[in-house]
Amino acid sequence: MSEVTLYLADEQAMSDFGARIARVTQGHGLIFLEGNLGMGKTTLSRGIIRGLGHVGAVKSPTFTLVEPYEIGDARAFHFDLYRLVDPEELEFLGIRDYFEDDALCLIEWPDKGAGFLPKPDLTITISPHNSGRSLKILPQGSRGEAWCAALALESK
Repeated sequence: MSEVTLYLADEQAMSDFGARIARVTQGHGLIFLEGNLGMGKTTLSRGIIRGLGHVGAVKSPTFTLVEPYEIGDARAFHFDLYRLVDPEELEFLGIRDYFEDDALCLIEWPDKGAGFLPKPDLTITISPHNSGRSLKILPQGSRGEAWCAALALESK
């Protein structure tokens, strides 16, 4: 399966698609979220985390770098690396520990952590499209390919 491109009309559609990602991933894996400021990376992350069953606020980790979520038996970590000055700072954060138990890790601005992040299962690039957003979903391995196929089927 190659990449999948979807067009989402508004913030609600982005949140709904996040819930679909949560169902497909079942709370595991590594997803990179790319796109300029204001494209909806945090909105998509919020939809994914709520789709896993989290009730309550899902705040942007812009200043904390990571927000952890315990959702039943699932664990999710939402990273925002926008303010990272040097990728080596991720070593001090203990970044490798977050990937050990196959929790779901959502990473906004992954380019800021180049060289210190493992290969993702999916890379989702969000860009403007008319009044909504275009999402290019690129699988990066067999698990990502299976997820892409499932998401493509759900989108038809």
